[in-house]
Formats: sequence, C-alpha cells, structure tokens
Amino acid sequence: MNLLDATARSIRDGVAAGQLSAVEVVRACLDRIAAVNPALNAFNLVDAERALSRAQAVDRRRAEGSTLGPLAGVPIALKDNMNVRGMRTTASSRILERFVPPYDATVVRHLEDAGAIIVGKTNCDEFAMGSSTENSAFGPVRNPWALDRIPGGSSGGSAAAVASRCVPLALGSDTGGSIRQPAAFCGVVGLKPTYGRVSRYGLLAFASSLDQIGPFARTVADAALVLSALSGADPCDATTADESVPDFTGALTGDVKGVRVGVPRAFVSHGVDEDVREAFEGALESLRGAGATLVDIDLPHAQYAIPVYYLVCTAEASSNLARYDGVKYGYRAPAAKHESLKDMYSRSRDEGFGPEVKRRIMLGTYVLSAGYYDAFYLKALQVRTLLRRDYDQAFERADVIAMPTTPTPPFRLGEKTGDPLQMYLADVFTVSANLAGLPGISVPCGFSPHGLPIGFQLMGRMFDEATVLRVADAYEGATDWHLRHPS
Repeated sequence: MNLLDATARSIRDGVAAGQLSAVEVVRACLDRIAAVNPALNAFNLVDAERALSRAQAVDRRRAEGSTLGPLAGVPIALKDNMNVRGMRTTASSRILERFVPPYDATVVRHLEDAGAIIVGKTNCDEFAMGSSTENSAFGPVRNPWALDRIPGGSSGGSAAAVASRCVPLALGSDTGGSIRQPAAFCGVVGLKPTYGRVSRYGLLAFASSLDQIGPFARTVADAALVLSALSGADPCDATTADESVPDFTGALTGDVKGVRVGVPRAFVSHGVDEDVREAFEGALESLRGAGATLVDIDLPHAQYAIPVYYLVCTAEASSNLARYDGVKYGYRAPAAKHESLKDMYSRSRDEGFGPEVKRRIMLGTYVLSAGYYDAFYLKALQVRTLLRRDYDQAFERADVIAMPTTPTPPFRLGEKTGDPLQMYLADVFTVSANLAGLPGISVPCGFSPHGLPIGFQLMGRMFDEATVLRVADAYEGATDWHLRHPS
C-alpha cells in the first residue's frame, strides 16, 4: 500500500488488522510534510513528537487486543483556529502568535477518542477572514496544482495539505464557504455540516451564527467517517442540536434512482466561467445518468446573499474580536510611560490585526452603530429570513440542490487582493448555505484547460447530511476526478 495515497478507511483497516503500524503511517506523513511544505506553506506548526507518541499508543492498544476507534492510526491536520491543549493556536494572526490554549476543542476530544492522530496546525486566512489564504500573518498558502495560484480560503492550508498527500484528512471551519471553496480549488472533498451538527467549543469565533467545523478528505466515504466521529450535542456549546447521529457511512448506498436534484438555473447563469459551467453541466448529466432526476428551482433572494453575508459576518466579527485587547492574553503593544489604557488598546489591536481583519471589524462596528443598525444589520437579518424561506420552498421540490462551488477556477496569487469586492464575490455560491444553516459538500468535477481543479457543490435539508453524502458518493463513483492528484 502506498501510504501517501491511502484513504483514511484503508489506513484504519490496515492498522486494525496489524498490516500497518500507526507509527509508520505518521512517519510517512511527517516526511511528506517536510518535503513539500516549504513550497506550499500549508502548515503553521507540526508537532512530530506528540504525533509519534499518540501513534505508539495506538499500536500498543492494538498489540494488547484492545478495541480501536473508527479513525485509529489516521493522521489528521487541524486548521489553526481550533484549540489543542498545549499546542500553539494562532488563527494565523500576530495577535495570537504566542497563544497556547489550556484546553481542547470538543472536536479534538472526539478525534482522539476515535484514534485519530493530530500532526499539526494548518495555515489559514487570519481569523478565517478571507477567500484565498493570502491574509495569513505567516504568508500565503500556495495551491499544490499550480504554485502561482491560491488554494482558496479561509481553510486553504487544510485543503492544500490533503491535496498534496501530506495527510489523508484535515479539519477546517466554514463561515461562508471556507471549507467548500478551497476543497474545490484544491481538487478534494470538503464537507460543511448543518449548523449545530458539530460543536464549535474551542473554535476561535469569527461569526458565531455562521461558523461550522467540517472535514477535508480525498473521498466522500472518508468525509462521512469523520462526520460520524465529530457529530453530536455538546453541553459546552448551546448551539449544538440534540439530533440523533445517523450512520453516515451506511448511507452511502451508491443508489440515487429517483433522487430529485434541484438546479437554480437563473442564479447560476451569470458570472460563471465557461470552464466551470461545462464541468457543472457534465456533473449534472452524470447524476442524471445514474438515475437522479433534475428539476428546475428558483432562489429569488440568492442574489442578495453576498451583501447579507458581509453585513452579518462583519457585525458578529466586530463583537467577537473585541476580546483581543492586549490585556487578558495575546499580543500587547510595547508599553510607554506616557500611554493611556486607551492608547494601549488601540496600538495592540492596530499592530496585532492584519488589514482584512481590521476592515471587517470597522465595517461591522459601523453597521451596528446607532443610526445605522436598522438600515443595515436589521435589514440583513430580514433578508436572511427570506433566503431561508427560499430554500424551504425549494426543498419541497428537490432532495438536494446543485450549484458550482465557485464561479471560476483558482485565480493567481495577488490577483484580487487589491479589490476586496471581487474577492468577496468568489463566495457567491457558498455563503447562502451558511446563512440558511444548511449542509453542503464540494466534490471534484473536472479541470480547466490549464489543469486547475473545479468543484461541484450539493446542499441538503438541515440535518440531512446523509442524503447529501449519498448523492455525492454516487457521483464520485461514476467519475474519476477524485483519483487525480498534483505531481
């Protein structure tokens, strides 16, 4: 078995059967990271000692005949906005450059209880604010398919790590497409669960009503495996739902006969690159050929999703990031005797935050301010409700909704950094799932003439990840796009 190309399931099965040792799997991943990360900048931190220690513990348990977890011996990377006790967690920001959390995020406990082995933290847009992973304080991540291209954002490091065979699995967070968009740009699978399906405890907050943690993987089956391990109500997170967790892996029957796939033709007909359009239509025809039924649906308020999203998320970011004041933890500007407390706050935040984070804090503070709250933030919440109703009505006619994941293939580094509006429009097909709290997945569906990956997105009803995964798995089984990887 080529360990670098092995899926999480095959690694788990090999370790459980004694055909592989967890230590040899982890060492292969660490060697791969050492070889390719200097070019990609996908990792902010690699903790080889901790990973090998955990791998040795898995091998001892197997030798003792103990029952192993569903992810036993599988290496995984975490986006650098999830707390691991004793492991530096920065959110790719100078303001948290030396922060070491004293507790684990709930997803970390779930992963390690399942036997997964955390190898390190991946680079991301600062505080998950961006669509290209160019906003990191530690430099941009590069796309493994073309080093002059962006990997998507904000979870670009996690997507690049999986695509480049550094790890078979990684976690990201998705606030407006930050799992699905980089998954599309890096040619891997990216799953955003329903809001409330997975605990956010220990995730550094960006926009609390939108954030959700989910997996990157090479196959839909691996994504389903991780989702089963992560899901469930958490007393530490009041927004988690007390919903039963189905057998997501068991839902992958390969059968989509009679499944209704809704296509919002009017919404996806404008501003889409021709290569993306052709790949999207080809994916729809593959599903039709597998027995699914295509139905036209209407999402009349989807055109307002971008402005609504950037009002809601900036308002919540303004509130959430107020805690980084240079007092309790994180960066504090060097003191000067003549400085007041206000000066210390101002200098610490100005020096600690990057330009995009400061832009969003200022926008959010503005839309929440007296005289503007009703005109901007309240209006955005009202349109958000209309958007959610559009999806409710669409799901009366469809079981899943299909769209391109992104309007273009991955663009060049620096191409859109000078025009924030154009950067924000890269999320046009992904933000509505977050605004409505829906599950969504991106799977590879083709390549541009320049060899750049293109993604196909499926969204489902709240807490119906099983259907989304089933349709995505059936599509994956009918194609071979997911088998390709960058050289």
